[in-house]
Amino acid sequence: MSLLEQTLPPLEALHATFGFSAFRGKQADVVERVLAGCSTLAVMPTGAGKSLTYQLPSVMLEGTCVVISPLIALMHDQLRSAEANGIRAATLTSADSNREETIERFRAGELDLLYAAPERASQGHFRELLSNAPVCLFAIDEAHCVSEWGHDFRPDYRALRPLMDAFPDIPRLALTATADAQTRADILGQLGIPEDGLIIAGFDRPNIRYMIRHRENALRQLRGLLDEQPGPGIVYAQTRKKVEELAEKLSAATGRPVLPYHAGLPPEVRAANQAAFVASEDMVMVATVAFGMGIDKPDVRFVAHAGIPKSIEAYYQETGRAGRDGDDAIAVMLWAAADFALARKRLEEVEEGRRAGERTRLEALSSLVETHECRRARLLRHFGEDPPAGCGNCDNCLEAPGVADATTTAQKLLSAVYRTGQSFGFGYLEKVLTGSADERILQRGHDRLSVFGIVDSEEAPLLRQLSRALQARGSLVTSEHGGLMLAGDARAILKGDASVQLVLAPKSERKRRRERAGGVNPVGDPLFEALRALRRELAAEAGVPPYVIFHDAVLRDMAANRPATSSQLGAINGVGARKLEAYGPAFLAVIRQH
Repeated sequence: MSLLEQTLPPLEALHATFGFSAFRGKQADVVERVLAGCSTLAVMPTGAGKSLTYQLPSVMLEGTCVVISPLIALMHDQLRSAEANGIRAATLTSADSNREETIERFRAGELDLLYAAPERASQGHFRELLSNAPVCLFAIDEAHCVSEWGHDFRPDYRALRPLMDAFPDIPRLALTATADAQTRADILGQLGIPEDGLIIAGFDRPNIRYMIRHRENALRQLRGLLDEQPGPGIVYAQTRKKVEELAEKLSAATGRPVLPYHAGLPPEVRAANQAAFVASEDMVMVATVAFGMGIDKPDVRFVAHAGIPKSIEAYYQETGRAGRDGDDAIAVMLWAAADFALARKRLEEVEEGRRAGERTRLEALSSLVETHECRRARLLRHFGEDPPAGCGNCDNCLEAPGVADATTTAQKLLSAVYRTGQSFGFGYLEKVLTGSADERILQRGHDRLSVFGIVDSEEAPLLRQLSRALQARGSLVTSEHGGLMLAGDARAILKGDASVQLVLAPKSERKRRRERAGGVNPVGDPLFEALRALRRELAAEAGVPPYVIFHDAVLRDMAANRPATSSQLGAINGVGARKLEAYGPAFLAVIRQH
C-alpha cells in the first residue's frame, strides 16, 4: 500500500481507499479516537460500517492493526473485501497454508491488517510474535463475546486483556452491534477501556421491516415470503432436521436455489454451501444459528425465523444480517407457543448463576412477540434507547392490530386448567369451557365443574389465541405429557392482580404488496443487467463474491448516471482508487455500448 493515505486527512483518505465521500453515523468519531491513540468501545448496528473504523486507520498509521475475530469465515470474508480496496491484509488461521509467509510480512511491517482468532491470540507464541512486529492497534470484533452477560459468551475472549496489557501503548478498539447497558459495562471492564471511550451509534436499522406472525404452516408461509423476495435470503430453523426438511421442500416448491447449513453436515459440504450462498444473487440458505456470524454478505434481502430465536440480542444480530448494503430488507419471525414451552424447559439446563438472566431475556422476547405497539420501538427500548412511538416500517405500524382486555376470559381458561387437574391439553379444555358433551368429559365428571360451559360463542374464538399468549407470557406451561399447567403470574391473574391484554389480528388483511425488498434495482434495464453480468464475470475470474467488486447501489448509480470518463466514474460513491484502476475500463466499456 502506498503511504499516500498516511499524509491525507481522514476524509480524503476515506475517499481514496473506499471511494466514499463522507463518513456514516459515528464512524468519524470512532476513527478520530483511534488516530489519537485512545482506546474505544464502539457499539454500532450491523451494516453501519464497523470494519471501516479500523481498516481506515490501518492504512493511515505506521504498523499493523491486529484484528481479533471469532470465526474463520468472517476473517476470510473481510480479508477479501479489504484486499479489493487495496489494503494489505492477511489471516493467521488453521485454514491458511501460507502461515510462514504471513508471519514474515507481519514482522517486516508489510501488513496493514492481520486477522487472528481469540484462541490463537491467547497463546504465548502469539504474544512473542507481537513483540517482534510493528503493531498500531488492537481491534476486537464481536466484543460482546467477552461478557458473560452477552448472548454469545466465548471464554477465550477473557485472555485478550492480559495480552493487550503487555502492550500498554497500543490503543484498543472493541466493536459490537449487540450489547445492552450491562453488557457494555462488562466489555469496558474486561478489555480495560475507560468509560469515556464508549461510543454508541444507536441500534436502529430503519431499512429493515420487522414482521412477526404466529406459525400456522411454516412451509406455506415461507414459500409466500420467497415468492415475494427474489434476492438472497436466510431462513433460520431450530434443529438440524428442520433445516434439511425446509431446504428440500422450499427448493421443490419454489424452484429457487435453496441449500442447508448446520454443524452436522460434513465440513466440506458446509464450506461449499456457504461459498455458493456468498457468491449468489438469489440463493436462500436454510440454517441453524451456527450460520451467519461469519458472513458479511451485504445484499441479503430477507431473514426469516421459522421459530423463536434465543433472545432479543440474538434476534437483533440475526435479523441484522439483512440489508447491510442499506437497501430495503425484511425480517420475518414465525412463532408458536411450543417454542416458548421448549425454551423454558431448556432454562433448567442453564447453570444456576446465569438462569435468572436467561429467563429475563426470554420474557423480553415474549413481550416483543405479543406487543401491539411498534416492534422497532420495543427493540430499541430494550437496548436503552428512547425511540419515537412508531416507526412506520413494522407490521404493527403498517396495520395496527386490535387490543382487547381478555383478563376475564383468561381467568376462565386458567381456572379450567386448575379445576381439571392441570393434566389436559388445550383441545380438551376448550371443550370443557364451551360446554361440549364430549364422552371423555362426561366420564370424568368434568361436565359438573363450575367452569363447564362458561365461555359463550362470542368469547370462544379468543381461546386458542389466548392460550398461545399465556404460554408465550409464561402464565401457562406444558407438562412432559402435553398437559397445560399454571405458572408464572397465573395466580395473580386469577386473583385479579394482573391483567391480560390480547393482541388481535387486524380486521382486514389489506392487500398491500410492498415494493419488493431490494426492488429499488431497476427492472428491465438492459444497462443495469449488463453491468451485473460484467460484475459476475469479474467476480468469477477473481474468485470473490460479486458484491466485493461493487454493491448493487454502485451499479444502480452507474446505470442512472452513465459516466463517460474515468473521473466521472470515480465520483460515484463506492468507487475507490484501487477499484477504479482495476475495474473502471471494463465498466466504462459496457456503459458506452449502451
